[in-house]
Amino acid sequence: MRKYLFVLLFSPCCSGLVAQSPLIDTLADRYAQTITQEELREHLQIIASDDMEGRETGTAGQKKAAAYIAGYFAGLDLPPVVGDTSYYQTYPIVQSEWREPYVEVNGKRFIFLEDFFSFFHFADPIDTAFSQVIFAGYGISSEKYDDYEDINVTGQAIMVLSGEPQNKDGKYYVTNSTESSRFTKNLMASLGTKRVLAGIEDAELVMVVDDQFKQHVNRYAMVARRPTLALKDNKPSSCLIIISPKMARALSGRYDLKKLQQRIDKRGRTTRFTKDVSLEVDLKQNIEQITSENVLGYVEGSDLKNELVVVTAHYDHIGKQGEVVNNGADDDGSGTVTVLEIAEAFTEAKKAGYGPRRSILFMTVSGEEKGLFGSKYYTEHPEFPLNNTVANLNIDMIGRIDSQHAQDSNYVYIIGSDRLSTELHQINEQVNKTYTQLDLDYRYNAENDPNRFYYRSDHYNFAKNNIPVIFYFNGTHADYHRPTDTIEKISFGLLQKRAQLVFHTTWQLANQEQRITVDKGDRANGGGKTEAGNE
Repeated sequence: MRKYLFVLLFSPCCSGLVAQSPLIDTLADRYAQTITQEELREHLQIIASDDMEGRETGTAGQKKAAAYIAGYFAGLDLPPVVGDTSYYQTYPIVQSEWREPYVEVNGKRFIFLEDFFSFFHFADPIDTAFSQVIFAGYGISSEKYDDYEDINVTGQAIMVLSGEPQNKDGKYYVTNSTESSRFTKNLMASLGTKRVLAGIEDAELVMVVDDQFKQHVNRYAMVARRPTLALKDNKPSSCLIIISPKMARALSGRYDLKKLQQRIDKRGRTTRFTKDVSLEVDLKQNIEQITSENVLGYVEGSDLKNELVVVTAHYDHIGKQGEVVNNGADDDGSGTVTVLEIAEAFTEAKKAGYGPRRSILFMTVSGEEKGLFGSKYYTEHPEFPLNNTVANLNIDMIGRIDSQHAQDSNYVYIIGSDRLSTELHQINEQVNKTYTQLDLDYRYNAENDPNRFYYRSDHYNFAKNNIPVIFYFNGTHADYHRPTDTIEKISFGLLQKRAQLVFHTTWQLANQEQRITVDKGDRANGGGKTEAGNE
């Protein structure tokens, strides 16, 4: 009888909207109201406390946070689903730390954190000599622009410019944007995007010339000094270091890289050269094997229990700077506590006889800040078949207000909702109209968004497998990845409202008659997973 209590927002036979029953309004709203500001605050005071030491992946603080989340799931009487005995999906990590690295060019030694730096794990140490360096423009290979056409970089040392080519109108050739972009302003984003767009996997050493080297080396020195993490058994990547203009001049000789950059920008096509040089490299790291954990809470469905809705947030953050804790109240304490509250709401509904028809997996993942590790591991080692996964709703930073909305804070950014499923997008729109009335801001959902947020949180690993996703996001702010991202700056009324939107969308996905249709991407054409790299 229970299934007849749920009346659909969408017809099972078509995508047209139908009238809602007062009963589904009453039920959904009743359990949405169990998500309260007080309980969100109570959880966040623990998750974002100094005791959690910034929750950096692989550390004691991260494991304390995992224990709190697992204990909460246990207190809700959710069954352990990892081997039927645990809430933890444990995965292996390789931790690497530098061993006095240096580079010599024609006998002149260049020093780590003075002339070059890196915060990447090197799959294999480099302790070798090169007799030449290949300059490969911006080091980008895409449909619009290709620096690697007709050259072989296998086993070579290559040097590339940071950022991307820009024409006289200020438009980027690759991202096709005229906006001031994080691609060029944020080094981390630039390098991540470059690795996605470039064919550099076969090169032995990649040196990125950074014209803001002094600024960036100061900013990232702490990160570069600390151990670097990588998923064990990941595909090895080329060794990538960021170098100063001074070091670049030593490598390029008579070539003026600034003029070469201007030439490429003006012509819209690459300029390359090979320079004979004596290049000796000693880039070795100490390697240690450690582990981290995703924490899984499971609400079993009824007649459609073999199908699954996955709700995610990452509970890791960036740890400490010396003795100063980066609490990560917004990033992503806000998403983590939202997952806990939504799990509680569905648990209460089930205990009252109104459990979901489809099963729901509430998963807080670690390793997001290190490269989407936890979600990547789950999608490669799923506890439930990915083919049975209806959608992933991912919550990453929803507790703050960005500068774009200082005058009207009743908003949330929606990213990815229409990339694979038109129906998912419509459902989220409709439940927002019915229940929460937030301004759904899609500015970061554009295919050519230079920030590339679609590729930079955990939903992306589900999207790569043609699972429809929504990424809920409040935008960045001045406290992003700073010790000042603290609980006092969280807008709990807004956090509650955004959390209720995610709850309502989850409720509809879990209870409607037919699973949502995938009408875009490879699955719509009968294909399998997409081919895309991690950001």
